[in-house]
Amino acid sequence: MALITLRRNLCHLSDFRLHGALNTLKNPPVNHVHKAVKERLCPWFCSLQAGPFRVRFHHACCKKFHSENGNDLHPFGESVFSQVHDWDSFEQNLKNMDEQIFYRTLNNFTSSEEVLSFISTLQTLPDTMAAGALQRICEVGKKDGDQRLPKEILENPVFQALCVQFEQEPSNLSNTSLVTALQALTLLSVDPQSSLLLSLVAECQHRLKRGGLEVHSLCVLAESLLKLQGPGCETLDLIIHQLQGEKLEEFTPEDIVALYRILQMCTEKVDQHQTFLNKINIFSLSVVSSLSPKLISQMLTALVVLDQTQALPLVIKLCKYVVRHIPHFTNQELGKVLEAFMYFGHHDRFFITALEQHVASLCLTLDPEVVSRVMEYCSRKHILSKPILNAVAETFVCHSEKFSPSQISELIEPFGKLNYLPPNASALFKKLEDLLFTHFNSFPPKTLLKLLHSCSLIECHPVNFMAKIFSPYFLQQLQGEESYLDRLSLAQLTQLFLTSILECPFYKGPKLLPKYQVQSFLTPCCSLETPVDFQLYKSVMMGLIDLLGARLYFASKVLTPYYYTIDVEIKLDEEGFVLPFTFDEDVHKRVALCIDGPKRFCLNSKHLLGKEAIKQRHLRLLGYQVVQIPYYEIEMIKSRLELVEYLQRKLFSQNAGVHW
Repeated sequence: MALITLRRNLCHLSDFRLHGALNTLKNPPVNHVHKAVKERLCPWFCSLQAGPFRVRFHHACCKKFHSENGNDLHPFGESVFSQVHDWDSFEQNLKNMDEQIFYRTLNNFTSSEEVLSFISTLQTLPDTMAAGALQRICEVGKKDGDQRLPKEILENPVFQALCVQFEQEPSNLSNTSLVTALQALTLLSVDPQSSLLLSLVAECQHRLKRGGLEVHSLCVLAESLLKLQGPGCETLDLIIHQLQGEKLEEFTPEDIVALYRILQMCTEKVDQHQTFLNKINIFSLSVVSSLSPKLISQMLTALVVLDQTQALPLVIKLCKYVVRHIPHFTNQELGKVLEAFMYFGHHDRFFITALEQHVASLCLTLDPEVVSRVMEYCSRKHILSKPILNAVAETFVCHSEKFSPSQISELIEPFGKLNYLPPNASALFKKLEDLLFTHFNSFPPKTLLKLLHSCSLIECHPVNFMAKIFSPYFLQQLQGEESYLDRLSLAQLTQLFLTSILECPFYKGPKLLPKYQVQSFLTPCCSLETPVDFQLYKSVMMGLIDLLGARLYFASKVLTPYYYTIDVEIKLDEEGFVLPFTFDEDVHKRVALCIDGPKRFCLNSKHLLGKEAIKQRHLRLLGYQVVQIPYYEIEMIKSRLELVEYLQRKLFSQNAGVHW
């Protein structure tokens, strides 16, 4: 294995040692080395600016920091290096050091200074460990989101020596060291034309064409080239071709996930690679149990990006292991998992239970974005999870300042959609009202409309804001640069206007102009009503014919003047006789049958969705006798005679004098 000498001048050795560059750590002057290093580093690190190039280094024996002329002493970085003086005990030949101990030590460091100080105390460093050290420096060295290393790291002589030797003798590196060093540099804003990067890439390409790279190195190289050159990189096709020729049984679980990440970056070629993807999807079933939470999240994300809807068995198995790992996901990873489950339409009662326990115990400390994703998942899948909704409501009351306007909307909307008021509803909506009063203009118009409409579904009417949303100024903002308002926004405005008339008679503000009102809430793409379940409707219709004697005595899918569509309408005269549906005169009472299939309820429950609850509430206020025919009652009926008796009880229990 190649070794990098970090402290002693061992130029007589033939293995991979730092000859000139690190020899200067012991033998000033160093002007010629600084010039050479600066020429190599300046082009590829954008953060290095013109100016005096001064090198300070840590002498392991005297522990001084010297200037370029070697005379004056400076305790440069003393606060950092004082924490690592005990590392001198590590000074030994790493040929005999267990690699796991070395990498574990590296991973414990949280700054580049600590890594550099640690390796400066070592006598020799195998090339694989040197590459690992370089990678760790690049991982922890970036500050405040900057993709570049600080100047003091670039000017550190140990770091410079590592870079110079990787550039000068890449052919002496092992495959692992070579691709690891390249991968480390891709973490930074490196000029693709820098001499160091070009040298490493050229050596990788040489070994690739020779067929000398094993599976793991191929995966690391592919991801590095994707970051450097994008999916249009010509070398990438050769790498994928070689990976396709390998047996998947020889891939580690980490390499399988790396394959997904690579193909994820080449979405424009997904059809070309679909056969290969199908093989990976099937094989991945055997490695799911070995995946860490991070790798599970990455695999699910790739399946979404690659639109692998046919890989549902893999998604289901991943979900099984997600349940076990929920407490161990980072906020970002859990968010990706939820996005994937929403994309594939997957839900699982064990996952929901585990999610409830996790959110209920940690909701006050969860990232706002994750809380938003959890609520979005419950909303999309119609999951009425009271533990989650109650915990989120409490979190919002306590920490509302943490949430952005869009996140606030994502938190509140599910309460309306799922038709649920938490125990602290009064505090929740008081907090929301206060926020809207102070930050009304911070909410995008469509976000604000959805938020207020959701409140009205659960009878928390936004009376104090109706005048604003019905005003021409808000409607103009809502329309934006489009030539017309979208259908969903118009429907929400119309339902809010109807709510102001039926449920808020004390509201005396501006009205919604007729041109902004829809004619029906039931539309194919953006409906505020759920279409009737056809099979359920067919069963009920046959029972009604038997009960009433003819199809003439009831109408189906009736659009009312109030925008709602009634599944079945029956008309009664003043004496209680059932009238033919064609009669419009002498109608004393109208009976509205709501034939409610499973899609009108929350998942696996008998709890109506908010949009169905407001519909039935409004129909009653409009004078209809609303009769609910839920699917779970129809499913209990065993015969046609039982169905007729059931419908008679439902329809006419309150109308003893009805005749037909």
